[in-house]
Amino acid sequence: MSATTAHAAQLCIDALNTTATVDSSPLYTVMSMANTLEFSRQAWVIRGQSLSRRVGNWPSWFARNTAEKPLLYLHSAHSSAQLSALSDATQQRGILCNDIENQPSRWPKGAQPSLPLWLATHPRCTPYDPASGEEARAIVLAALRSLYVDGKPGFYYLALHDHESAAPLSEPDRKAALKGMYRLHPDTPADVRLLGAGRALEEVLQAKQLLEQDWDITAQLWSCPSYTRLAREAAVAERWNRLHPGGPKRSCHLRDCLAGNAAPVIAVTGYPQAIVDQLAAHVDARFVALGAGSVQAAAPSRYWIVVSALRALADEGRIDARQVQAAMNRYAMDRAGL
Repeated sequence: MSATTAHAAQLCIDALNTTATVDSSPLYTVMSMANTLEFSRQAWVIRGQSLSRRVGNWPSWFARNTAEKPLLYLHSAHSSAQLSALSDATQQRGILCNDIENQPSRWPKGAQPSLPLWLATHPRCTPYDPASGEEARAIVLAALRSLYVDGKPGFYYLALHDHESAAPLSEPDRKAALKGMYRLHPDTPADVRLLGAGRALEEVLQAKQLLEQDWDITAQLWSCPSYTRLAREAAVAERWNRLHPGGPKRSCHLRDCLAGNAAPVIAVTGYPQAIVDQLAAHVDARFVALGAGSVQAAAPSRYWIVVSALRALADEGRIDARQVQAAMNRYAMDRAGL
């Protein structure tokens, strides 16, 4: 990476920071940022639609005989093969934004199950599933700085949905979101802790309200833009501690966030459950992972989140186990779609 590239990236960041922001969805926030970057002429902004696995069918910035500029690639890829072709075509460097979730599909979040697993296991990919436009904006700005100002290798991936969510971020929350999670409504006491990512965070929020209204159960709410980043950092800390048994013990963002509380943790994603399972070994409290396929084909509904939270509390002996069946009856859980 050259000084020219770093200078272009800083100009991109300055242009985005001086542009007025409007509460919007992750998709339309990134599209607005793309328009600003195009106008600045300091970045490659590529809007690609590809249904082919062939690299030659993907528009690619590297074919241009010119100095490297920051790359923002807006695309629709539903399979790991397509995404692999795209990452190779961009030399595994850039900000790749996928809007496949907004298109009709039989797959959860529009993606074949192999795609999120590929994201989670690709060593050069930092994947995010932002819940709000503010989260998406913070991630894109951080990616520009990390990749093109600081010159770190790899690429960022954002899953974009078009559901609007007005959730302004403070500076500490913005930094915590980039690490993988931050707490909403920080003064709330907790009988249970609910974690959600992307579009699934809305169902988690509704589950929190049902727990309080119907069952007198208080819940903390956490937004987790990147379960994978949390798990990777936790695994690195665990390996360090294993190799240095006599040294000071290292912590990680996940453990720091969940420390000092024994309340059960329910983590929810719209992707298959395996994405959240990555956290299980690093959570000291009772942990329940919920994703597409855990209790229904799609992402778990608010009712299943409530039942799972009650079951976790019952298993801990904190509530009567009969409340779990009462919730199943109350929400008619035998009906399709729940």
